[in-house]
Amino acid sequence: MSQSYGQYCPLSLAVELVGQRWTLLVISRLIDGCSRFNDIQRGVPRMSPSLLSKRLRELESAGLVEIRRPRRGAAREYLPTQAGRELEPLIDALAVWGQRWARDMSLDDLDPAFLVWSMHLRMNTREMPAGRTVLEFELTGGPADTERFWLVHQDGEVEMCLKDPGHDVDLLVRSDLLVFVEAWRGMRDLRGEIRARRIRLFGPPELQRRFPDWLLLSALAPYRRLRPGRERRLSRRHARDGEPVPRAAAG
Repeated sequence: MSQSYGQYCPLSLAVELVGQRWTLLVISRLIDGCSRFNDIQRGVPRMSPSLLSKRLRELESAGLVEIRRPRRGAAREYLPTQAGRELEPLIDALAVWGQRWARDMSLDDLDPAFLVWSMHLRMNTREMPAGRTVLEFELTGGPADTERFWLVHQDGEVEMCLKDPGHDVDLLVRSDLLVFVEAWRGMRDLRGEIRARRIRLFGPPELQRRFPDWLLLSALAPYRRLRPGRERRLSRRHARDGEPVPRAAAG
């Protein structure tokens, strides 16, 4: 854990536990329900596996995480303890603060792997067709020239795929990565961006029409951007303020 502040103040003692880089994000993923190492890793895709292992051991030592070691051959499970779960409202409140006041995004912040992980948790599966639906996303302007990923919905479950799942694609979505992330965060109007063809859809007209109803967007999207800058100007007309959100920290 982080170096001691040498103060008895409970806030200082708490920050010693959770103030290190990645720690709160790891705890947030555990609270989201990620209990296997690979699932946690998908929620923090830029964190190295070795550092994730180290943080999980530290969190276990601090009493925030319980590591269950099942029968031989089965994967370990990582579960938040009561102390870890009591961080949930604090993490949610910090995420809302970040939506309102944190710095504007830069190109280096545009992580498609985190975007697809967030999206697969926020799909309105009740609005999606019966059977299997495969969505392919082609996003340009990010760290790589073009990023492609897939979401596969079947029977109310959504799987994220960073490699071609091998199924026929029902709907192809093409967009600049920054534009799509800004729509996801509520700074742009999704339907307006589709009408303006900054987000382009390819597939049966009925699926194109229904696509906006499938995306619940970020749980933070209803919160108005308050920090002055480009993102505040973008979101001023689209975001709504003051609505409660479930599990805000999911991104």
